[in-house]
Amino acid sequence: MAPAAACCPSPARLAVSCSASSSSSSASVSGSSRPLRVAVVGGGPAGASAAEALASSGARTFLLERSPAGAKPCGGAIPLCMLDEFAIPRDLVDRRVTRMRVLSPSNLAADFSRALPPGAHIPMLRREVLDSFLRRRAAEAGAELVPGLVTSLSLPAGPADPYRVHYISSSDGGQGQGRGVLEVDAVVGADGANSRVAREVGAGDYSTAIAFQERIRLPDAAMAYYDDLAEMYVGGDVSPDFYGWVFPKCDHVAVGTGTVAAKPEIKRLQSGIRARAGPKVAGGRVVKVEAHPIPEHPRPRRVVGRVALVGDAAGYVTRCSGEGIYFAAKSGRLCGRAMAEEWARTGAVTEAGLRRGYLRRWDDEYLLMFRFLDLLQRVFYGGNAGREALVEMCADEYVQRRTFESYLYKRMVPGEPWGDLRLLWRTVGSMVRCGVIGREVERLRRLELQA
Repeated sequence: MAPAAACCPSPARLAVSCSASSSSSSASVSGSSRPLRVAVVGGGPAGASAAEALASSGARTFLLERSPAGAKPCGGAIPLCMLDEFAIPRDLVDRRVTRMRVLSPSNLAADFSRALPPGAHIPMLRREVLDSFLRRRAAEAGAELVPGLVTSLSLPAGPADPYRVHYISSSDGGQGQGRGVLEVDAVVGADGANSRVAREVGAGDYSTAIAFQERIRLPDAAMAYYDDLAEMYVGGDVSPDFYGWVFPKCDHVAVGTGTVAAKPEIKRLQSGIRARAGPKVAGGRVVKVEAHPIPEHPRPRRVVGRVALVGDAAGYVTRCSGEGIYFAAKSGRLCGRAMAEEWARTGAVTEAGLRRGYLRRWDDEYLLMFRFLDLLQRVFYGGNAGREALVEMCADEYVQRRTFESYLYKRMVPGEPWGDLRLLWRTVGSMVRCGVIGREVERLRRLELQA
C-alpha cells in the first residue's frame, strides 16, 4: 500500500438539524403502541453500533456525540472477523498488517507472524474514519445525530416515568448553541472511561490507564519499512504495566504507550518508546499528539435501572492487549438489540430484562476471555524478567497459533493437552531463565540513568 496521503479515506461529515420537536416528546412510557425512545450518549463504535441496532428495530434513537469531528487516541487494530461481522468496507482499512514484531527490554525480537493463517491479516484503521462511518450508518438506519455535550441526567421518579437527558448542543466547531432536553425510556452510556452517564446513575468507580500517542509522518523510505509491519515494545522504560507500539496507518505511524501506575510520567515513557524505535522513526514529523483514559476492568455496575453502559464506559478493554474497538461495537449492538427485543415483547425496558438480554449474554461469551488476559497481564507485565519471558514465549509457534485463533475470530479455542503441557513447561523455564536477564537489564537501566 502506497504511503501517499491520497490513499487515505476521509471521515464522513453528517449535518443534522436538531429542532425542538426532535428533542422532546410526551412523558408517558408504558405500552408499545409508540416506538421505544432511547438516548445513546457517545458516538464511538459502542454508541454508533447501539444506535444502529435500536434504529433498525424501529426505536426512536438519539445519538449524542460531543465532537463528531474528533476521535479517541487509539492504536487502531481490529480483529479480522470484525470486517464481516460489522460489514466494514475494505476501503476504510489503512494497512493490512501481516508481520508483527515484539521486542523485549533487552531488544530481543520475536517475529509474531509465523503462524498467521494464509490470507489472514490484522486490519489497521484510523478511529476518525471508522467512527464517522459507523455514525453515518446509524443515521441511515434512522438514528438522529445530536451534536452536543451531555451535562446531566434526571432520573425518573417511577418505572413509568422518562429519563431526562440534559445537553448543550454544538456545531462541528464546538461552539455552544443552546441547551436541550431529551425525554426517553432508556439510556445507553457509551461515553468512554470518564462516563458522565455512569456517574449520574452511580455505577461505581474503576481504575483507568492513560494512553498517549503521537502520529508521526515519516519519509517515504521509512514509511515503506512499516508497510505491513506493526511493532510492540515491552520494558520498564516504555511502560511499567503495559507496552509501547508503532502501528502503521495510511500516511503515518501511530507511536504510543499507556500506563496505570505511572500516569504523571507518561511523557517520559513516550520518550522511551521513541528512543526504542530509534532510527526507524527518525526524521519524522509529529502531526498530532493525543491522550485519553482507558478502563482497566469492568465497572461494578453496568446496568442501573433502564440505563446500560457499553464499551469503555462499561470497562470492556482487555488488560493484556489493550484491545477495545471490537468489544465496544459488540457490546453496543448486543445492548441495543436487548432493549429493542424486550420492548417488542413487553412494551417496557427493565433492569431485569437488560441483565438477562445484555449482561448475561455478554458475560457468557467474554468473561472468561477477559479473566484469562487479566491473568496474563499480572504474570508477564510485573517486571522486566516477566517481559523477557513474554517475548521468548511469543516466538513459540504453538503460542502464536493459539493467539491468532482467539484474536482474529474472537473465540476461546480449546487447547491441545500435550501442547498445553509443553507450553506450561516452557513458560516455567522462560520465567526462570529470563529472571537473570531481567535483573541485568534493570541494572543496566539504572546505570544509564545515573550516567
